[in-house]
This record gives sequence, C-alpha cells and structure tokens, in this order.
Amino acid sequence: MNDTVVCADGFRMSVQGHEGAYCEPRLNNQKKYNLVEIGFPSAEEPLIMPWVEDETRPTDTIYGYVPVDIVTNVIVKHGGIVEGEVPPGVIAVHPCDQ
Repeated sequence: MNDTVVCADGFRMSVQGHEGAYCEPRLNNQKKYNLVEIGFPSAEEPLIMPWVEDETRPTDTIYGYVPVDIVTNVIVKHGGIVEGEVPPGVIAVHPCDQ
C-alpha cells in the first residue's frame, strides 16, 4: 500500500493501485495503472466527485476507478506532493516541478 499523499496546501488522500483496490489493472506491482482508487480525502474535491462511492460522506469514503490524469490534476490543483506515494501511471508532481 502507498503512503497517504499530502499536498503542499495540506490536502490529503490515499491513492492506491493493487489487487485489493478499485483500480485497473486490478493486479499488484504493475508498471502502469490507468485507473486508481482514492480514499478518504481530507476535503471534498469537486474533480473526483463523479467517482464518489457515498456522496453524503465525501471525506469518509472511497472513489473507485478514478482515471490517473484526474488524480494528477488534483495533485497539481493542491500544489504538488510533499509527502506520500502514488501508483505508477499517476504523475507525482512535486511543488518544485510546477
């Protein structure tokens, strides 16, 4: 499992790709994932709401099969990754990369 992503503005989320996650491919240790699972974001994020499992609890639920480009956009929107990991296929943009 990947460590929780923490962005420069404090936004946090779990981003996973493995056989137990809602991702594609749904296998462990892939070279690239096309869709990944986001879990328990620290705030409601409009970019990922189309994939929310329980829209009444946007910070206490998971988001399955989210396209990796959407995840990259969320990371950029929140200033880049300062801590944590993302599965292969998601671009891990860091604050100095922008």
